Amino acid sequence: MILIHENMSRGRTKKGWLDSYHTFSFGGFQDPTRMGFGPLRVINEDWVAPGSGFSEHGHDNMDILTMVLQGRLEHRDTMGNVSIIEPGEMQLMSAGTGLRHSEMNASESETAHFLQIWLIPEVLNRAPDYQHIRLPGAEEARGWTLIASGHTGEAPLSLLSDSRIFIAHPKDGDRSDVPVAAGRLAFVQIVEGLAKIDGEELRTGDGLQIADTAVPEIEWLTDGKALLFDMPR
Repeated sequence: MILIHENMSRGRTKKGWLDSYHTFSFGGFQDPTRMGFGPLRVINEDWVAPGSGFSEHGHDNMDILTMVLQGRLEHRDTMGNVSIIEPGEMQLMSAGTGLRHSEMNASESETAHFLQIWLIPEVLNRAPDYQHIRLPGAEEARGWTLIASGHTGEAPLSLLSDSRIFIAHPKDGDRSDVPVAAGRLAFVQIVEGLAKIDGEELRTGDGLQIADTAVPEIEWLTDGKALLFDMPR
């Protein structure tokens, strides 16, 4: 099965300081057919106004990744971490037994634009953990490059599920294979660019959900950026 989550079919939360699009059910957007995919529970694309953001709130037993695309985001949490996340960086917060944190736009003049991704862990009630890395750039990661994994030491970010996350910066004319092993799930998020698969267009913000099928290559019609999630059922 291949299912395209078109960018304009996403749920939306829009208030004075926030404009957020939801690939899966989140907050006031609830669709029983879009409750996540395997351990992938949330992909939100957020724009936060200058000087605003998510005030302190709590999480538990969730791996939460934040990838900044534009602007700067200030993170504070009850583990004592204070950091600024910039474009080309990714933060992973494993909430474990519970913590509180805030994410605020660090600029008084520039909008912050970022992806927030939640993965359901297989290992529960661990002590909370915080990780922060610079992602490989376009020249280092033209093809799929591993950035997060549930296998210790395999990737710079350590997940609490048997999942792996890859990033790629393909060029116009490139083709990206989408490996799907037997008994596994795959999801591709188009972060930037225009592509097509099996004659269907894929645009910025689209998601490609894959299970139980061989997948044609993604053909890139522009330079792009994408994330690939390889996950258990």
